[in-house]
Amino acid sequence: MRVCSIFIVFLLSCVLAGCETDKTFNNSSIDSETPAPTLTVQDPADVKYYPSDEPLRLANENYSRGNFGIAAKYYEDAVTRAHEDATAWIGLAASYDRVGRFDLADRAYKQAIRLVGETTQILNNEGYSYMLRGNLVEARRKLVAADQRDPNNPVIVNNLNLLNSSGRAIVRETGK
Repeated sequence: MRVCSIFIVFLLSCVLAGCETDKTFNNSSIDSETPAPTLTVQDPADVKYYPSDEPLRLANENYSRGNFGIAAKYYEDAVTRAHEDATAWIGLAASYDRVGRFDLADRAYKQAIRLVGETTQILNNEGYSYMLRGNLVEARRKLVAADQRDPNNPVIVNNLNLLNSSGRAIVRETGK
């Protein structure tokens, strides 16, 4: 009986010891019932890094910040390292559009089309490119083709609305 009592006390002490909270994460604004935060960082050994990805990452980052000239340089580096990367070619074309190098944009779009075909994204981007150039007829043709493929795409709808409003925005004085 005595051995049984000692064994029960031992079990209870083990169970209760397991219920204690760890005091190493002590923050006065968090009560002791809050669990420690879960780590969200991947183990570096699990992350696959390819040096050829860095220019594309930097290009996308600069493009999203509006640094189109810098983005174009990084996209150029990306397509040099990975010549079959359609994403890099499309980004390069869009960057060239934004800096007014439409001749280079056309070449980059042709390369992207050679790799993946005339996708909805490329049609939309080409339509926007033609709109930037002032060629509203060709812009409409490309954007309508993109819209027919994906009629609920908000980017395409927005570009069509922009195109429609740009045709009405020019008001010229007749000199009367």
